[in-house]
Amino acid sequence: MDFELMINSFPKLLNAAVITLKLLSVSLIVGLFIGLLFAILRLNKNVFINKFAYSYSYVFRGTPLLVQIFIIYFGLGQIEYLRSTFLWVILKEPYWCAIIAFALNTGAYTSEILRSAFQTIKPGIIEAGRSLGISNKIIFYKIQIPIAIRQSLPAYGNEIILMMKGTSLASTVTIMDLTGVAKYIISTTFKPIEVFIVAGGIYLFMTFVIHNVIKFLEKKYSFNS
Repeated sequence: MDFELMINSFPKLLNAAVITLKLLSVSLIVGLFIGLLFAILRLNKNVFINKFAYSYSYVFRGTPLLVQIFIIYFGLGQIEYLRSTFLWVILKEPYWCAIIAFALNTGAYTSEILRSAFQTIKPGIIEAGRSLGISNKIIFYKIQIPIAIRQSLPAYGNEIILMMKGTSLASTVTIMDLTGVAKYIISTTFKPIEVFIVAGGIYLFMTFVIHNVIKFLEKKYSFNS
């Protein structure tokens, strides 16, 4: 076991973890808005809107994230029309292609999490708001969405952790995130065990932090508190 290599690799991998966190945070923010939008569409009584939202969720939850990254990065680049549009400024960059893939993927899972949370809200809560003369719009934004977010915290916490580990796939499109830098170090040292132990330790620490933050939020916003 080359402990010197592990110590020397740690700062490089730690810096690369910043890229991983950037990928994760941007993807989650965009994915949360996408998920909320499609969760609302899933609850719509219009059959076509409902089916459209379900199809999006089904496709992105039913196909591997790696395949989605490859289709967006390699596949869209082969469409000549896109190369002549403003979209090419974004699609030619592997970083943004990875963000798009991650956001669409986590958005699909988030939409199902939020949809389930919305459906568990007791009708009496909504009726109580209406009886006080509160409009449906305010009830939705001020009552339903906060309740749904609280109820979905445990499941969404798992999605954050899964997404954090999923960002390791960004290295397949030349992004030097935590896994990408680990692969580069291994290619020059030929010592994968030592490098991946350090990289795995950093991933584990990030998982520990996320898990405890979600646990804290669950306790803070619990209805029983």
